Amino acid sequence: MQKKQVGLIWFKNDLRVNDNVSLLKAMENNEQLIALYCFDPRQFEIDCFGFKKTEKFRAKFLIETVTELKQNLASKNITLFVYFNKPEAVIPNLVEDLNIASIYLQKEWTQEEVTVVRNTKNLLPNIAFIESYDQFLFHPKDIPFEIDKIPNMFTNFRKKCEKYSSVKREVSITRLPNVNIVTNNTKIPSLKDLGFDDLRTSTKTAFPFKGGENEALKRLDDYFFVTKKLAYYKQTRNGLVGADYSSKFSAWLANGSISARTIYWNIKAFEKEHTKNQSTYWLIFELIWRDYFKYISLKHDNSIFKIEGILKKSYDWKIENTLVQNWINGETKEPFVNANMIELKETGWMSNRGRQNFASYFAKELLLDWRIGAAYFESLLIDYDVHSNYGNWMYVAGVGNDPRDRKFNVQLQAERYDANKKFRNLWLQQTLF
Repeated sequence: MQKKQVGLIWFKNDLRVNDNVSLLKAMENNEQLIALYCFDPRQFEIDCFGFKKTEKFRAKFLIETVTELKQNLASKNITLFVYFNKPEAVIPNLVEDLNIASIYLQKEWTQEEVTVVRNTKNLLPNIAFIESYDQFLFHPKDIPFEIDKIPNMFTNFRKKCEKYSSVKREVSITRLPNVNIVTNNTKIPSLKDLGFDDLRTSTKTAFPFKGGENEALKRLDDYFFVTKKLAYYKQTRNGLVGADYSSKFSAWLANGSISARTIYWNIKAFEKEHTKNQSTYWLIFELIWRDYFKYISLKHDNSIFKIEGILKKSYDWKIENTLVQNWINGETKEPFVNANMIELKETGWMSNRGRQNFASYFAKELLLDWRIGAAYFESLLIDYDVHSNYGNWMYVAGVGNDPRDRKFNVQLQAERYDANKKFRNLWLQQTLF
């Protein structure tokens, strides 16, 4: 008897079951479906600036996320294979062993991700790869621009998208009728497997949350419909202390535990059930900013990683290890900078206000190669997203999408956003675990 062909969904930064286009396509076109996630060893190596590409905080969040993904897929009768190995070393064997005919995955376009997919495709010339753009608020087919005509100013992008684009509805994921009878001896790696010691996060963290789709939806429900803090988001979003000054959705968005569409349509539900105001709009505004940086990277390709940025502007950047280490360790002359950098080092989190200030301080005050700062943020931040991280760093360094090339005055920012020194006092004292 001929074996049934099986579909494979290759999960990357789309680690959710709900509103997952690749998963929907795979389920519509296959009676049997296998899922895969690879903890790629290259993502835990040391980069050219001396930082581990993925540090312990994001690694822990990722492990929690994949653990929930496995459980949620099982409820849909789908088995998740998990490997601590390169995808191109794993997928060909799965294809052969399980008679896989097609592979479904989220479309990527930045260099590292594209290289991995291309190498895997080259090993499997007879396998269909079905890729879907699935990390946007506004789908590429629905924006009023060709990709090479994306405006260099966010305001122009936002206004046209708000006027001419619409957000697609979430896709509904059902359940496969039969359980896949597949032997799966793979296991989710531990922090120790990934090369980390046991992790302790400071009790003072502003991000006391776990990874995973269920956790993301729980946070959404609490922030929107239980506490209704969404109604005050615009007033509190520049806060520095506590879990609720901002939505904190960025970490789950970054690895795809929740989609931008899910957040958007829940905002719309909140507006209908409770209130529509500047705060509800402002969270949508931030989702559009996230989209914008994705489109900028799609337009400019690898220019977002180059020292001259997308503007091809030349500055006299420095590389001075002592200054870099002082910035990392919170040992600069500015207490406000130091407090934020210690928070990042001990929790893997920093507020949006902090990120803007201290990226600006790094590039505009210390005049250090901004790519070093971007690489450090990539390593430490729980909510690292390649497009937002490098887009924001280019922006504050003067080689990106800021038409005014602004420089933050750290002392004035401290007086405005930490007038009572609550934040500085919190992090410049000895950390208690």
